[in-house]
Amino acid sequence: MDLTLKIWRQKNATSKGKFVTYKVNGISPNSSFLEMMDILNESLVVKGEDPVAFDHDCREGICGACSMYINGRPHGPDKAITTCQLHMRRFKDGDTIVIEPWRARPFPVLKDLIVDRTAFDKIIQAGGYISVNTGGIPDANAIPIPRANAELSMDAAACIGCGACVAACKNASAMLFVSAKVSQFALLPQGKPEAAERVQAMVAEMDRLGFGNCTNTGACEAECPKEISISNIARMNREFLSAKIGSQIPKEQAGGGA
Repeated sequence: MDLTLKIWRQKNATSKGKFVTYKVNGISPNSSFLEMMDILNESLVVKGEDPVAFDHDCREGICGACSMYINGRPHGPDKAITTCQLHMRRFKDGDTIVIEPWRARPFPVLKDLIVDRTAFDKIIQAGGYISVNTGGIPDANAIPIPRANAELSMDAAACIGCGACVAACKNASAMLFVSAKVSQFALLPQGKPEAAERVQAMVAEMDRLGFGNCTNTGACEAECPKEISISNIARMNREFLSAKIGSQIPKEQAGGGA
């Protein structure tokens, strides 16, 4: 296939970016999208030009690093995949493909298609964990967990933090990501002791970093490569409300004593 690529080029975080048009020829329909980008970069290097910078790591749909906005959709036209799992057979000979970085204030562009997603790391550091004493490994069946809860928790834990939910949301909301990280613990007994502190700290950090409010349009779920359900957002809201109400109850009324 012969293709026209319109790619966002930006030298660094402080430079003004612009779209640059490139031509690539003889692309196999069986190539992955990132392989096509590699072919482009090889040709640019041969010409003595600066290759297009983009994030990638596992190329197996696991790490979430390959974040690109392709023809107006995070990760491209396929459903439930990351960019590295997208193949060129989803395009036609002669197509023009527009490639951009994520567009969100908390994800500033570092160079070309690479954005700084450490905002997600900061949200996790605020409370996306459980505190446990180190020592011997407990028996796997020591704490009974209903199968439904275990499966819902694993579904939430499948979130890879790629940021597609933020890119898809017109308000750049991180609610789907945060709710997934809250839900994976909220559904399990191990997450109960710190549940109130966790949800309040993570939501507060999300707001502090400048992510927008949830739009309730479901765009995040539609574009999520791991198909994380927006039901997690409802669960997080319940957890947050419960934590807020609980924090306002005097200790003597809550059974904590005088």
